[in-house]
Amino acid sequence: MMKKTLLITGGAGFIGSHVVRLFVNKYPDYHIVNLDKLTYAGNLANLKDLEDKPNYEFVKADIVDSEAMLNLFRERQFDGVIHLAAESHVDRSISNPTEFVFTNVIGTVNLLNAAREIWKDNSEGKLFYHISTDEVYGSLGSEGMFTETTGYDPHSPYSASKASSDHFVRAYHDTFELPALVSNCSNNYGSFQFPEKLIPLFINNIRNNKALPVYGKGENIRDWLWVEDHARAIDVIFHQGKVGETYNIGGHNEWTNIDLIKLMCAIMDRKLGRESGTSEKLITYVKDRAGHDLRYAIDSTKLQNELGWVPSLQFEEGLEKTIDWYLANEEWMNNVTSGDYQSYYEEQYQKR
Repeated sequence: MMKKTLLITGGAGFIGSHVVRLFVNKYPDYHIVNLDKLTYAGNLANLKDLEDKPNYEFVKADIVDSEAMLNLFRERQFDGVIHLAAESHVDRSISNPTEFVFTNVIGTVNLLNAAREIWKDNSEGKLFYHISTDEVYGSLGSEGMFTETTGYDPHSPYSASKASSDHFVRAYHDTFELPALVSNCSNNYGSFQFPEKLIPLFINNIRNNKALPVYGKGENIRDWLWVEDHARAIDVIFHQGKVGETYNIGGHNEWTNIDLIKLMCAIMDRKLGRESGTSEKLITYVKDRAGHDLRYAIDSTKLQNELGWVPSLQFEEGLEKTIDWYLANEEWMNNVTSGDYQSYYEEQYQKR
């Protein structure tokens, strides 16, 4: 295996931590630099099992700082970038769109500029891999699926910011011949997800007998992708994907929100030894979210046919595994919900 230095941005986040772990453990000859600003969604405790690995390094920095990014690229001479750092929660984008523009658009452009500058004399073997979302495609009706050629039609400030960053990555490839590619994924679920997102939030609320707020009638449909399957797809695309291409990553698991929530309630009742139907009583219908897309569904045929990736888990099995993890890691959840996790960096890294 050729020695490479890779930058993974947002590596202390939910998806990023799984990608960092996979690359550090699978590729001991790679030097993995995990860059994260450690906003509320970044948690270095997610990666404490890697801290002493010789091929792993953490750098605290902000991708919005263009000078810091250029200096980091100049110093480390990265062979590849896997760019996951992003503000990702739709509700937060509605309350503060500007923050999403800075991180998701300006931050991405800063990374592109740094890569372009450092790779300008020799881009052979280099790759800028940008991770995006299916939300850039807008909303589907009851039929059809998003493909790589679906037109962009973002409806939230979050999806608009991600659509913009996707366009910049492709523009830098077309204009400056920067070796880059993009993937768009469906909703991820699994361990280490920050509990503002539906599945960990509702697991925690059920555990604590708190209300389960459901937007509208709960009829919105999402395609669910197990985060470890997504990390495997990122690995395959990074090593085998064709520069300039787009790859869609989906789990082929479409569920209405209300059916998903009722399934979670049933599993939680069983695992907590509660009478069947107990947790469903916590469901509370609330006003629908502004610009709430009805349905997302990803067609991963290109990825499967060209690169051989297929999801390993069906949703029911993955959800059982996910619930088991959160129930077995109450301390992690308690540290996150209390905010104690935010002191982990100072406690573990500042003294080194």
